[in-house]
Parts: sequence; C-alpha cells; structure tokens
Amino acid sequence: MTSPVVSSRDLPHPARDEIRLEGVLHALSDPMRLRIVRELAGASAELSCSDFELPVTKSTTTHHFRVLRESGVIRQVYRGTAKMNGLRRGELDALFPGLMGALLDAAARQDVRLGG
Repeated sequence: MTSPVVSSRDLPHPARDEIRLEGVLHALSDPMRLRIVRELAGASAELSCSDFELPVTKSTTTHHFRVLRESGVIRQVYRGTAKMNGLRRGELDALFPGLMGALLDAAARQDVRLGG
C-alpha cells in the first residue's frame, strides 16, 4: 500500500478523534475567532480568508485562522491560490452535541444585549 501524496500546500488538521473540548473552548474564547466562526456558521459555502474583514493585521488574522484550524474548529484547504475555510460543524456536533448551537446562540444574544 502506498501512502497518499501530500502537497506542501496541505494544511495539518486534527483528526476528529483528536479534537479536544478544551482546545475548542480556547479557540472560541477570543472575540475575533468567535467572529470568524459566526460568519462561517452563517455562510452557505466555504469562505476565503479575504472574505473576512477583521480589524487586525494580516499576521494576526493568520494566527486566528491557525488556532481555529489546529483546534479542529475549522478546515482550511487551498483552492487555486485561495485558502478556503469551512466550519467543521458536523464533526463538532457529533463530538459535543449542542455545544456549537449554544455558543452561537449565546454570542448572538450577547450582541443584542451589548448593542453590537
């Protein structure tokens, strides 16, 4: 059996069974990362990194996406020159039933409460 060819552009992601609750909660504890996840949750398809308008530097944005990917919250793949991002909602819901829905609902309620 031969091993699959891995491109230098393939990004490492944890396998579903390697995703840890504390890593997910840490990733979602930052307001910018939560904002990214909320946008992905509301999107009908993957979004490129350039689709996000975050009030931080490009290097900080890259860091936030890396934390989300390494914690297992998002999947990133290259499509041509664009890095596409998708929420791993199905996997997260299977591992932690109700967690993502509760977090996204709580974030929306907080926005209303704080006038955001």
